[in-house]
Amino acid sequence: MIKTSGLMIYKKIFLIMSIGFFYNFGQAFAEELSQWQSDFTARVEMLALLQTLNAHLLSNSSATAVLEEWCADHHMAPVSKITARLTKEQDKPISEDTRKRLHLRFLDRIKYRHVQLSCGSHVLSEADNWYVPSRLTDQMNRELNFSDRPFGKIIAPLNPYRRTMEVKIYWSPLEKGWEKNLSRSITNLRDERAISIPKYLFMHRALVSSEAGIPISEVVETYTNEVINFDNKVINQ
Repeated sequence: MIKTSGLMIYKKIFLIMSIGFFYNFGQAFAEELSQWQSDFTARVEMLALLQTLNAHLLSNSSATAVLEEWCADHHMAPVSKITARLTKEQDKPISEDTRKRLHLRFLDRIKYRHVQLSCGSHVLSEADNWYVPSRLTDQMNRELNFSDRPFGKIIAPLNPYRRTMEVKIYWSPLEKGWEKNLSRSITNLRDERAISIPKYLFMHRALVSSEAGIPISEVVETYTNEVINFDNKVINQ
């Protein structure tokens, strides 16, 4: 039943995008509109992009690798390299649930790291990271303190894997139930104004463990509207 329902939705999306293509074909030669104008076709395209990125992040052991591939596929920077800019955020206290998931012992020290992950001029996500320094090498700890390398790349020698604990969707380009009345949705969302998009779109909380199954860190990654800002035309709310 779930597979059938998903197939029907994808068929509807294909039909909608086809309709939108022919509807907008004549306008394409008249003027260049903002990439994300507020019409139904653009919103469906945006939804497909966000769901694709979300699925790739959830099915991959490295968020950094996914973001670098995303950046390359959409030509977001001359060099598709993710950098982690350390910010001077006040330490966020670790929750009791996180302490339990990390299997912290009495003498285990926890360290907090907050970074902005960027590709070129695009800040794609912000990450809160609580990690256990004693479970990393000295070299890894030095890099985490002073370098702009992402956490996933630094700890790559440990062959880490992720277990997603929580996912939150903060914003969707289409309202809930949009697929139940397509003709009304198409009519109501026919607008040439740019879509106003909030800064934060969705969040993942994940437990990162070494290949040996030892918990290393817990990360909260919040993804920004820059992930779909392919030509710097996102309009922030």
